[in-house]
Amino acid sequence: MRMLINVPETVVADGLRGMAAAHPELTVDVENRVVVRRDAPVAGKVALVSGGGSGHEPLHAGFVGPGMLSAACPGEVFTSPVPDQMVRAAAAVDSGAGVLFVVKNYTGDVLNFEMAAELADEEGVRVAQVLVNDDVAVTDSLFTAGRRGTGATLFVEKIAGAAAEEGAPLDRVAALARQVNEASRSFGVALTSVTTPAKGSPTFDLPPGELELGVGIHGEPGRERRPMMTSREIADFAVDAVLEDLRPQGPVIALVNGMGATPLLELYGFNAEVQRVLSERGVVVARTLVGNYVTSLDMAGCSVTLCQVDEELARLWDAPVQTPALRWGR
Repeated sequence: MRMLINVPETVVADGLRGMAAAHPELTVDVENRVVVRRDAPVAGKVALVSGGGSGHEPLHAGFVGPGMLSAACPGEVFTSPVPDQMVRAAAAVDSGAGVLFVVKNYTGDVLNFEMAAELADEEGVRVAQVLVNDDVAVTDSLFTAGRRGTGATLFVEKIAGAAAEEGAPLDRVAALARQVNEASRSFGVALTSVTTPAKGSPTFDLPPGELELGVGIHGEPGRERRPMMTSREIADFAVDAVLEDLRPQGPVIALVNGMGATPLLELYGFNAEVQRVLSERGVVVARTLVGNYVTSLDMAGCSVTLCQVDEELARLWDAPVQTPALRWGR
C-alpha cells in the first residue's frame, strides 16, 4: 500500500485540518467533524446540511459555501456520520428559517439523519429531509434499501442551495430538492477496485482486463462484469442504462464524474462519447460538468448522471456558487 497518509486512524482528521488551512472561508470543527460556512447562520435563509462517509471528496464538505450547502458532516471512511454531528451542524447553521437534510440512500445515513431530525426538532430546529436515490444500476442490492444515492446529490445540493440562497422558504427548497432527485438518474463503472486506508488492499477482486458495470461508490456489486471495453462502448452502455429509466422529455444537465483515479484527459474523452450518444438519442444537453465530484478514493472509473431540467432548474443551476469544489458566477 502506498498512500499519502500518516496512519489510517487519522486520515479524516488530517484531511479536515488541511481543508481548514486551505479554506478560511469555512469553519472546520475537526474534533466534532463538522464543516460550516463561516458566515452561518445567515439571517432568514434556509440552511442545507448533508453528510456521509469520507472517501467521496469533494462530496460533501467541498460543497459547503454560498449557493450550496451550509454545513457538512464527514463520517469515517465509508462510514455514516453520527446523529450528534448532524444535530451540531443543524444548530450551527439554523437561523430560524429551518434546515433541509440532504440524505443519500444508504441505510446508515438514512437512520442517523432520521434520528438527528428528531433530536433537532426537540431542540426547536425545524427540519425537512430529501432522500437522494438516483442509481439505476440497483435492482436488488444487498447493501442498501433501494437505489443508492450517487451523482444526483451534487445536483440536489446545487439547485436547492441556490433556491435557499435566494430566500425561498423551507417547503419550497425541499420541494425543489425532491424534484431534482426525481429528474435525475446515474450509472457507474469501475475499472479497478477501491482501496481503503484501514484495509490497505483492494476491497474487491476485479481482475485485469475486466470492468464492473453499475458499480456503487463503495465498490458495491454492479449489474455485470465484462472484458474491458472502449470508452465508446462504455458510454453506449451507461447512457442507455440511464435513458432507459429516465426517458427525458426535455433538456438535461450532464455530469461526467470521475471515481478518483481516472485522469481528466480520459474523463473528457469519455464525455465526448457521452455527448455523442445523447445526440444520437435526440437528447438536448443544456449544461455539462466534467471532473471528480463524487469519488470513491482511488477507484478508477466514472459515472454518468443526467438531470432533466426546466427553465427554473437551469436558472438555479447557473446561479452563483462559491465552494471549495464548485464555484462560478461570483
